[in-house]
Amino acid sequence: MAVCEVCGLPKELCVCEAIAREAQKINVYTTRRKFGKLMTVVEGINEKDFDLKDLVKQLKIECACGGTFKDKRIELQGDHRKKVKEVLMKMGFSEDLIEVR
Repeated sequence: MAVCEVCGLPKELCVCEAIAREAQKINVYTTRRKFGKLMTVVEGINEKDFDLKDLVKQLKIECACGGTFKDKRIELQGDHRKKVKEVLMKMGFSEDLIEVR
């Protein structure tokens, strides 16, 4: 039986990830790239607590766009601020800690 190193509970009962989701302060905003293209940026998710490559993959699928993870932030092509907030809330992140600008 696998045991969590952080809380000491069995992996099936571990709540560390749920607690980490509720403690994240996330910023979602858009910025202009080359040639006037918009890009949605998601910052503030701790890469130690979550598999950000999997999170980027899910956001790209939900928003039907291209994107990447670099410089400790997620970049999505286009303006997807509302959709990103909805997807993050479905994943268990707190609505109060997701700031959309």
